[in-house]
Amino acid sequence: MKPGKIIIYGACSLFALIALTAIVKGGGSDAKEEKASSVQEIVLDQKVSPKEEVKTAPEPVKEVVKETPKEENLPEADRIAHLFATDSSRLPIVETISYTSRVPWLKERPAWIADYASHYSTSRHFIARSLNRSHDYFTQKVSPGDRFNVFRTDKDVEFYLAIDLSRCKMWFYYLDKESNDRVLLKTYNVGVGRKETSRTSGYLTPIGKYSVGSKVAIYKQNTMGYFQDQKTEMITVFGTRWVPFDEEIEGCSESARGLGIHGTPWVKNAKGEYVEDTSKIKQYDSDGCIRLSTADIEELFSIIITKPTTVELVHDFHDAHLPGKEVEGGHL
Repeated sequence: MKPGKIIIYGACSLFALIALTAIVKGGGSDAKEEKASSVQEIVLDQKVSPKEEVKTAPEPVKEVVKETPKEENLPEADRIAHLFATDSSRLPIVETISYTSRVPWLKERPAWIADYASHYSTSRHFIARSLNRSHDYFTQKVSPGDRFNVFRTDKDVEFYLAIDLSRCKMWFYYLDKESNDRVLLKTYNVGVGRKETSRTSGYLTPIGKYSVGSKVAIYKQNTMGYFQDQKTEMITVFGTRWVPFDEEIEGCSESARGLGIHGTPWVKNAKGEYVEDTSKIKQYDSDGCIRLSTADIEELFSIIITKPTTVELVHDFHDAHLPGKEVEGGHL
């Protein structure tokens, strides 16, 4: 073969080899691009659409435990009926006796209810309620053998009133001085003095300990007297009973003069009849005195007027310095 043809054939082979190499390389690039495109599509499929929220496993919900408000832990009681009961349920500071007109402490004349009251340091109102088995504090008809309660002469008893000004509430205790036992007799709702920021107590009613005085009073309709220098029907101001404060004992923010415990004022209704104004209870409305409903003041009056009694006025019941040690139930 001529040298010229050999050169031509060699050149053609070289060009063919170059073309084949380019085709092979091109096919590999397309495959790689196709593979890369496929991977990219998979990755894109895993992306979250902008409108789609990311859903994650919710965290465990922690249970919110609300603390139960602490109870005020204020004592409540109503044992008054056990002062007047003539059976075994009576309280240990009283005893039941049978009426007889002949008694050892009176040798010259028959004894009446007033004599029993004086001898046993028990008010006639107390004896009447026990005798009548009702809230009748005046009827004193008695026959031999009738039974009623009086305070025991072998017991040294005092009474203690704790009054919470913020709650308009009163706790009535008796204290057996020999055993130092304190028993809650009853809790009462009361009315107190109007709020007055210039006073230490924050009310027209003071704070502190006071003794209860002996110049008590009973008011009925048409009983006239003087109040704030004006002649007044007393029941319209003090209700049916008045028990004054006497001496300042401890921590008193104001003088005891003119202050006391009394009933709710009576007003005339549409028929012109006197009725008690019960809206004054649980209110800050008085000039400083403590008000009780008619039933409550008449009950309290009948019990405390013949025994030493202290009243302690506080902002909060828990601030009271109660005497003695508490006895549950009162049956010692």
